[in-house]
Amino acid sequence: MKMSAQQFLDWEKKSITLLAMSGAGKTTLANKLPKDKWFHYSGDYRIGTKYLDEPILDNIKKQAMEVPFLRQLLLSDSIYIRNNVSVNNLAPVSSFLGKLGNPELGGLSLAEFKRRQKLHHQAEIAAMNDVPDFIRKAEDIYGYKNFLNDAGGSVCELDSAEVLNTLAAHSLIVYIKIPQTLQQTIVERAKSDPKPLYYREAFLDEQLSKFMFFKGYKTTDEIPPDEFVTWVFPYLFESRLPRYQAIADQYGYTIDANDIANISGEADFIQVIADALGK
Repeated sequence: MKMSAQQFLDWEKKSITLLAMSGAGKTTLANKLPKDKWFHYSGDYRIGTKYLDEPILDNIKKQAMEVPFLRQLLLSDSIYIRNNVSVNNLAPVSSFLGKLGNPELGGLSLAEFKRRQKLHHQAEIAAMNDVPDFIRKAEDIYGYKNFLNDAGGSVCELDSAEVLNTLAAHSLIVYIKIPQTLQQTIVERAKSDPKPLYYREAFLDEQLSKFMFFKGYKTTDEIPPDEFVTWVFPYLFESRLPRYQAIADQYGYTIDANDIANISGEADFIQVIADALGK
């Protein structure tokens, strides 16, 4: 969706999709907007509660069945397990994605890792294609005029023209660009606290081959689970930047993460986006 700054300011029912790497401040920004005026749609939350709910539960149950005490309680229907995914707690989604590596250290085989990656890819496409319906429901059911789509960090990896066309047709796409001064901070943060991530299969195959050669591993089962995640993140970060920019250039607009950090409320948010549209 393309429009002038004035058209945006005059837009009575604003629908905005935020694109950015994790750490750019999307969710923090969403929490600064008045909750009685803006419907906050989290792509990751939708993935965890709708499209990966059953696979996540199956994985947890499988782990629980390895514990004799819990196994007996589950088999006798004495207990049940459910997810508790929230916008601010997406740990069940991350734990399902998992990390490639030594099974004895909690890692996943390459085949299982790729299976889960594929499920996440399908789930993220479905969650983004749900945005138009949720824009409608946000107003019809809950009375919200404004809608914020907090898209997952891996939307740029989907290679789905359908998703981008859908988002652009129903929302203003805004890419939060991370300045170089903050890029290294995010990379170092990811290294110190490595989290499961989604990778395009072609990217995964290429980087995994380099990693295995560099480290001298013969099979992925030899890899300590945190090691590959830590090693590959800078390359993933670098590969995503031009993908985000290409989406913004074709479908939307770009704003600086430093400008986002200075936003204190709705008025600031609206002005920052209007300024970006006016450039």
